[in-house]
Amino acid sequence: MPANDTCRIGVYICHCGLNIASKVDVPALEQYAASLPKVAMAKTYKFMCSDPGQQLIKDDLAAHKLTHLVVASCSPLMHEPTFRGVLQDAGVNPYLYQMVNIREQVSWVTKDLGRATQKARLLITAAVRRVALHESLQRSTVSVNPNVLVVGAGIAGISAALTLASAGKQVYLVEREPSIGGHMAHFDKTFPTLDCAACILTPKMTQVGKHKNIHLMAYSEVEEVSGFIGNFTVKVRRKASYVDTDKCTGCGTCWEHCPGRRVPAVRVIRKDAQVIGRTKPAPVQAAAPTIASHA
Repeated sequence: MPANDTCRIGVYICHCGLNIASKVDVPALEQYAASLPKVAMAKTYKFMCSDPGQQLIKDDLAAHKLTHLVVASCSPLMHEPTFRGVLQDAGVNPYLYQMVNIREQVSWVTKDLGRATQKARLLITAAVRRVALHESLQRSTVSVNPNVLVVGAGIAGISAALTLASAGKQVYLVEREPSIGGHMAHFDKTFPTLDCAACILTPKMTQVGKHKNIHLMAYSEVEEVSGFIGNFTVKVRRKASYVDTDKCTGCGTCWEHCPGRRVPAVRVIRKDAQVIGRTKPAPVQAAAPTIASHA
């Protein structure tokens, strides 16, 4: 990157037809931009994103040896890649560029001509000072880990995991509760069709447990995430359940004989509008030992 004392900034202001020119004094803005430090030249054009507008910038980059570029026009979402491409075609690093949105952020939201022009001046001033600090960046290629982590195994997480797994991705599905299903597992019917919640959810839960590409980590929580897009490293803490999931059938017998205290103390089974209560046997309290003292 050229040093700050040698950088030559070109500022280009777009009329955008009447979208900008009807509210912003473009000639006055051009004159102001040309007076800013490190600005080698400033120009305006009716449609800067057009082919003639782009060619104008390319010609000036070569003829005036411009090192940095500022374009005041519309949204960066629309044309930031366009002007970066112009720099790249001209042999200049495409990241030595700053775009100013004086259409959506100025002319379209300001009625007063004087205030609109003043705001545009401030935005261009900020862009010129910022672009002088830009560094030449280079694109690099890094390996990407295609595995996917889905946090939360409610109906949304389950659906996402199944979709990704069916596409061939290795999916790690983390759920903090002992069972998957989320809030939907507690519903009777779903809005607005009043379909049976279990009829929708249960088959998907079964598919998650059987899918070869889904690694289910229930009763677990994400503790730490590091890395960057495509190469994340995630630390997951699996809570102690004291249950061998390979042998457990979900019969509930262990619950009845568990010495620990559980809430509720009665296991409720609802069937045909009748409530059947099965009380867990209370743990046997051992008598306190007697300690004899001898004089």
